[in-house]
Amino acid sequence: MSDTIVKNASVDPDWWRGAVIYQIYPRSYQDSNGDGIGDIPGIIERLPYIASLGVDCIWISPFFTSPMLDFGYDVSNYRDIDPMFGTLGDFDTMIETAHGLGIKVMIDLVLSHTSDQHPWFKESRASRDNPKKDWYVWADPKPDGTPPTNWLSIFGGSAWEWDGERMQYYLHNFLIEQPDLNFHEPEVQEALLDVARFWLEKGVDGFRLDTVNFYFHDKHLRDNPPLAPEEINDKTAPAVNPYNFQDHLFDKSRPENIAFLRKLRRLMNLYPAITSVGEVGEGQRGAEVQAAYTSGGDKLHMCYDFAFLSNEFPTGLHVGNVVETFDGMAADGWACWAFSNHDVPRHRSRWSLTETQQRLYAAVLMGLRGTVCLYQGEELGLTEADVSFEDLQDPYGKRFWPKFKGRDGCRTPMVWSGEAANGGFSEGTPWLPVAPEHLDKSVAAQERDPNALLHFYRRIIALRGAHPALQKGSFLPHIVEDGFLAFVREHGGERVFCAFNLSDNARAIDLPPGNWAAVPDNPFSSTIDAGGATLPPYQAVFATAKPA
Repeated sequence: MSDTIVKNASVDPDWWRGAVIYQIYPRSYQDSNGDGIGDIPGIIERLPYIASLGVDCIWISPFFTSPMLDFGYDVSNYRDIDPMFGTLGDFDTMIETAHGLGIKVMIDLVLSHTSDQHPWFKESRASRDNPKKDWYVWADPKPDGTPPTNWLSIFGGSAWEWDGERMQYYLHNFLIEQPDLNFHEPEVQEALLDVARFWLEKGVDGFRLDTVNFYFHDKHLRDNPPLAPEEINDKTAPAVNPYNFQDHLFDKSRPENIAFLRKLRRLMNLYPAITSVGEVGEGQRGAEVQAAYTSGGDKLHMCYDFAFLSNEFPTGLHVGNVVETFDGMAADGWACWAFSNHDVPRHRSRWSLTETQQRLYAAVLMGLRGTVCLYQGEELGLTEADVSFEDLQDPYGKRFWPKFKGRDGCRTPMVWSGEAANGGFSEGTPWLPVAPEHLDKSVAAQERDPNALLHFYRRIIALRGAHPALQKGSFLPHIVEDGFLAFVREHGGERVFCAFNLSDNARAIDLPPGNWAAVPDNPFSSTIDAGGATLPPYQAVFATAKPA
């Protein structure tokens, strides 16, 4: 096809800056046919609800054809929908319906690896002289038969698996059944760009790029050095996983990735108003990699790492440092912030938040410079579900049970009604059990309660959407302390002051110079008087400067 595509000038190409993106884990959102697994027709059914939240975009976790050993992140056909989720026709209907409601659609592209059932891998492993022999990362053993390097898999054990057909090892950064593609092979890059083009032609508005910093490996197959004990953290993998013991210099975040991301950006630029957000799994250099991947306007549009997805409690000092560090490294780059997703325990439980604290931290998230991702059920205040070992589905959890229980606790079905079977998710037996403690937090129950968390999320999303400064503005710190965070956002002549009392003590503060007034529909009880503000415990204030 031609590389010349006429762009639609009426579409804001920067719609994604400061947008609120709602992540859908399709297996657990809404089942439409009673098989216990959520699907695309179920998403279509719930799009009016999503529109009522006021979000700008949905991001849908993988729905491609797959053996489902990693629940869709092991792709066996990039260009089709797995039958359990529906059809390409259903996907077309979803795009049309979402766009009709003013919602953009991003899909989750898993490019770093495939399933071992993908035809590419079947051909590659068949011999050392076939056309796809170098499409995956193959290497001879060391003289003693052990793997070529000390690289570890995030899912446990060596990142190398012996293959008796080729009499070589292949690289898998995740499950053994998820072999890594060899991005050093130009044909692989072109094949993956064709995959992206296929979905762009289907009308998607962008991509969430899974494990975007894992695309390239070190061609010289050098061993990773160990980390000093004081450098070890659990930002990328749970603490029980020895993956954390290495400094992953050679198995990911390689400099060659920059050139590929530029190729991908050139492709996306041929289509109107496309965006991309890359997931950066990097425990030591997350902000540095984010900055490198988003600066200059010629690579990814935005990235997120695990700064706010880890167990580290988000004190005001921590939040301020994360944002300022990123801004300092990439003033022209753009971040994407999330507190929860499908890979980590829900933040309500992870940080032991009360509902009052969750409201406050939702406001913090909506105040930050960057784009925001919300995970399904976050708006209901869902906690991490306790899934018994007998019901566990996640291979990651089975590998490290019981110290790490896997990712199923954040993936249990969405609860739509406490009175309906299985919370209204499915008329059949759900693939994961519905958490009983979630039923009284259902959408139906909260719709009936004007003081429910769901309505607060709608208000705080609307507040962000009403102020360009909160969406696209600069970030100027005012107070950054463990128990308090305040900053000014400014864009196009609008100034918004944001302050958050993260402690259980009331706090009076001086405002920056200016004639400030509380924003309309402020959802908090804080007050503003001449030159100052008083914030009760766990309350916030948003104010705009009146014209001189």
